[in-house]
Amino acid sequence: MQRREDVSHSSVPDHSPKGFPKLKNDTFLRAARGEETEHTPVWCMRQAGRYLPEFRETRAAQDFFATCRSPKLCCELTLQALGMEVVMVPGKGPTFPEPLKEVEDLLKLRQKVDVTAELGYVFQAITLTRHSLEGKVPLIGFSGAPWTLMSYMIEGGGSTTMSKAKSWLYRHPEASHQLLRLLADVVTDYLVGQVAAGAQALQLFESHAGHLGPEQFQEFALPYIRDIARGVKSKLKAEALPLVPMIVFAKDAHYALSDLAQAGYEVVGLDWTIRPQEARAQTGKNITLQGNLDPCALYAPKEKIGELVKKMLEGFGTQRYIANLGHGLYPDMNPEHVGAFVEAVHAHSRHINKHS
Repeated sequence: MQRREDVSHSSVPDHSPKGFPKLKNDTFLRAARGEETEHTPVWCMRQAGRYLPEFRETRAAQDFFATCRSPKLCCELTLQALGMEVVMVPGKGPTFPEPLKEVEDLLKLRQKVDVTAELGYVFQAITLTRHSLEGKVPLIGFSGAPWTLMSYMIEGGGSTTMSKAKSWLYRHPEASHQLLRLLADVVTDYLVGQVAAGAQALQLFESHAGHLGPEQFQEFALPYIRDIARGVKSKLKAEALPLVPMIVFAKDAHYALSDLAQAGYEVVGLDWTIRPQEARAQTGKNITLQGNLDPCALYAPKEKIGELVKKMLEGFGTQRYIANLGHGLYPDMNPEHVGAFVEAVHAHSRHINKHS
């Protein structure tokens, strides 16, 4: 789940069975749907809030997953694997002590997962967070995408080459598809559950897309990205839940932007390696773009951050656009510089709108 920072105050009815506070600021949701906005909404992807001193102090005293399982302490969660042990290693991230090594290891995985039973604490946390926000900003739910989750499960954690996971795609294509289909089904149910719990938008992260070439992305990533969008929307309709906007963010997959724009998502997220004008040309007029300032730009002086934001906004334009970084915040970033980024987006987008 991600919290977004924005500051407009329109009053919007929120039809919810859980008695949630009315949403006071729908700028982000309108931009995601391609509607006109008075200014550019902005939020930041962040790695479990690790750049915030408050998070680091809380985290130091508690096991990460114990924190996740306590709705009162939880702000950000990730999908756990299917019956595999996952530990959070400080400075390294999620780690699987016993990764998948051979095709036979797939038999150890749960083939049917009741996400409500397995991840009920996640949904409780989302509902609690939605109430705690008091309608100030929308709440964004998220999940990793199948290829990214598969790569963690086989590599056992992060990797610079993803050679173990990629070797499966070449050596065991059928087993790879079996695992990816299983993951896609679980992710679909997970995202639907988040909406039922109170998420007002969803983002799918294919963080490891850059390790795939165009052909492998077409075969092993894109079909499941499409299926998740289709499956989530179908189930939301069937369960009479809100049809929330969906974002797909496939890092380093600029070779697939035109395909991602037709994958069933309202918003395509961009990393910092592509020019705004090129992204617009590849995705067309009916997609909202999100991104894409280099996260390392936040190490610059505040004045420089403002200049970079102004250039970014001029490149994207202020409509059908959500400002963000091209990836998550890093743990050592100064919160004041994050604030400078948000303030610069707000100031420059209003100025550009006023003079356009």
